[in-house]
Amino acid sequence: MTHQPTSKAVPVENPSATQSPAFPALFEASPGNVMNAWPAYMIDALQRGVLFVDLLRRRGNEEIEITSRPTATVLRFDHEVVMTGRSLPRPINYSLLHILPTPGRATDTRKRPVVVVDPRAGQGPGIGGFKAESEIGDALEAGHPVYFIAFSAAPEPGQQFLDVVEGQVKFFERVVELHPDSSRPFAIGNCQAGYQTLMVAMLRPDLFGPCLVAGSPMSYWQGVHGKDPMRYSGGLLGGSWLTALTSDLGDGKFDGTGLVLNFDMLNPAYWLWGKQYEIYTHIDTGAERYLEFEKWWGDFIELNGDELQFLVDNLFIGDKLTRNEIKSHDGTVFDIRNITSPIIVFTSSEDNISPPPQALGWILDLYRDVDDIRATGRTIVYCLSHKVGHLAIFVSTKVGAEQDEEFVQMMDVIDCLPPGLHEMVISPRPADVPAGGFVTGDWIARFEQRSLDDIRALGRNSPADDRAFAAVARLSDLNLSLYRTFMQPVVRALANQPAASIMRALDPLRLSYTLFSDRNPWMRPVQKLAAEAAASRKPVPADNPFLALQTRISDQITAGLDAYRVQRDQMAEKMFFAFYGSPFVQALLGVDANSDARPVLGPSSEDLAARQARSDAYEAMLKTGGFDEALTRAVLYVMAADRAIDQRSALALNVARQRLMHLSLAQFKALVRDQFFVLQLEPDRALEALASMAPGADARKELLKQVNAIIGAGGSPLSAARDRLTRLSDLLGAPREKRLAVVASG
Repeated sequence: MTHQPTSKAVPVENPSATQSPAFPALFEASPGNVMNAWPAYMIDALQRGVLFVDLLRRRGNEEIEITSRPTATVLRFDHEVVMTGRSLPRPINYSLLHILPTPGRATDTRKRPVVVVDPRAGQGPGIGGFKAESEIGDALEAGHPVYFIAFSAAPEPGQQFLDVVEGQVKFFERVVELHPDSSRPFAIGNCQAGYQTLMVAMLRPDLFGPCLVAGSPMSYWQGVHGKDPMRYSGGLLGGSWLTALTSDLGDGKFDGTGLVLNFDMLNPAYWLWGKQYEIYTHIDTGAERYLEFEKWWGDFIELNGDELQFLVDNLFIGDKLTRNEIKSHDGTVFDIRNITSPIIVFTSSEDNISPPPQALGWILDLYRDVDDIRATGRTIVYCLSHKVGHLAIFVSTKVGAEQDEEFVQMMDVIDCLPPGLHEMVISPRPADVPAGGFVTGDWIARFEQRSLDDIRALGRNSPADDRAFAAVARLSDLNLSLYRTFMQPVVRALANQPAASIMRALDPLRLSYTLFSDRNPWMRPVQKLAAEAAASRKPVPADNPFLALQTRISDQITAGLDAYRVQRDQMAEKMFFAFYGSPFVQALLGVDANSDARPVLGPSSEDLAARQARSDAYEAMLKTGGFDEALTRAVLYVMAADRAIDQRSALALNVARQRLMHLSLAQFKALVRDQFFVLQLEPDRALEALASMAPGADARKELLKQVNAIIGAGGSPLSAARDRLTRLSDLLGAPREKRLAVVASG
């Protein structure tokens, strides 16, 4: 897998003070050995150079070929078109695809459908399924019906971002129609498709099961000092007027190379040197893997200028999504709290595009505490990695084999989790735990309860920082208005399609591909030279001292570029806060120095009334119900002791749901929530009622047996859980007078 890692600052060492092993290997060798090593190294280096240039030629040809296709997709799975967005009242360049099962694999139509939404952020479609080990591959492997929402390379005329969001409602309606007897779809949105999919769910929450957003920024202002420099870009450029100018010069279209270049520039050491050097040194083994990734990375697409302008103004600079300041065409407010199904966030501390403060900050924007989340009946789950960069979140085979597989396997469990905030912690399966049964693979997940302080610990703006970003939003609106009034009419009058096409063709990032293609007559001899080099290939031995010297020089280049990046990012941050943090500038822009730029949206009077009504209803449930309610209540009571739910116990409870309770997933989900809230409301009275809910000694004995089996499926219980199991045993096996004493003792 080739992806762009998040580089760390590497101090540039003084070669005279500290030598790498390369130099002793070179200078301590005898002159004869050095003389023998040099010709072998030169032959190897020249052959690698020819093969590398030929690889760039093949990459350029591939870029030209794929961008000439209307779909320009790298999707590797066979599929059929179910619905096209061009037929909608407001046409969009998206289509709903049904992914056909791989040979030897059958689809279970009773299982929940999985819908993967492809990100449209500069490159062409298909990244969610260009490898077997992927979100699509894992869902197919588990037997789920799988759908893919893809897009074509060119937008429809006049297409707006809200058209895409509202149009995809029709896609999810179609999936639900095709699977009327299944649970609602499990939706997966990567990167840009993450917040886009959540916005679809905000409009029609009834169409959605759990929603997984992977590597998707939601609270765009958030971050910590010394990291995440991309969030300063809008302010340093004076706002979004430059987006409008670029789109106007492109005759109303925005070239996706601009978005890709923004990402590349975050890590110049890798972009300018490391990626090329890596494949140059591994030209014999890594060429095909390199081409596979570059086929997508260089698949540049276009967006309508108005589409991107909406995103920049309202999301990236305005940060309006989590403050309920964006509305649909019919006036519906986009409010994340409208989503009734669980929201799952997969983020990584190594992601410099959508770091945890931006991926999870919306929780702090909308809720005052975890009780606030629970009171609304919402379930939020996040999974935090400390290893992978942005692209690896949704293209890495390791992520596909670990996190993606667990997300797919646990989707029904997550759908039935009690309301609140949970972290999904994925750990390797212990050596003494055999695979099979409730262990679905090489990993075991636990859902641990978290508080909002855990989210704050990942990074959060200070009020002063928020005011600086609010000043950016004000200045951006002002500059955009000035541009549209005085410059835009002139620019649009001069712009035309031929000039826009030339500008796109001469884009430096696109030229880095096309200049090496067969269109360049200087590249014609390369293919023949590469064939000759491959036929006479003589790789140098790994202990050749000049090869070590080459590595040393490369490390110095990387260190120098990393040092430049660090200095550049530090300067950008200082400039940003020196200007936008100035009370004088904020006053000029109408930002009150004593105001809260991000007030938490509290519950309305209607919300409070609804919560009180639910509380009254749960109080009425305290002593009602039978064996199913008693079993669910008892299991939740024991699990709450450790503030965590092991996947094996959760899956065991799901088996009990099927074999003992005979409940649908939707019925069981409602049952879990009811019993959770009953325990939250009156824990002692809820426990005391268990005996009456399972009348008779045999029923209470079976209840205890099932509780112990479900909890024991997750391994030996910890002391707190054992204490609760003992308390349940005393409670259910004693006469009424003793039961009351047991409850009182708790």
